[in-house]
Amino acid sequence: MIDFDTLKYENGLIQAIVQDLTTREVLMCAYMNREALEKTVETGIAHFWSRSRKSLWKKGETSGHLQKVKEIRIDCDMDSVLLLVEQVGGACHMGYRSCFYRNLEGEVVGEKVFEPNDVY
Repeated sequence: MIDFDTLKYENGLIQAIVQDLTTREVLMCAYMNREALEKTVETGIAHFWSRSRKSLWKKGETSGHLQKVKEIRIDCDMDSVLLLVEQVGGACHMGYRSCFYRNLEGEVVGEKVFEPNDVY
């Protein structure tokens, strides 16, 4: 196993890209600190560091839309991680399967899978 101390954190955080294991769709990007990475490895459920709340959060804790982590990969520079997950429900807090639901023109191109007011 890669020693977490060898990862290149910036201000204690590392970029995390989340991708669906089966479809390879990029679902979201977030940040992890060492504790979030350790919790993710320990539980098999994605945990991240909220920069706005300055706290650890378990993805899906409120909505029930968990990310079951099947594999974690580290990039060549050791400054970002890729989580390959089984997504339960939507990944985006706006109700879409992926946070990348709009194109550059602002057109919605992603699938809406839940109403945010129903889960938050």
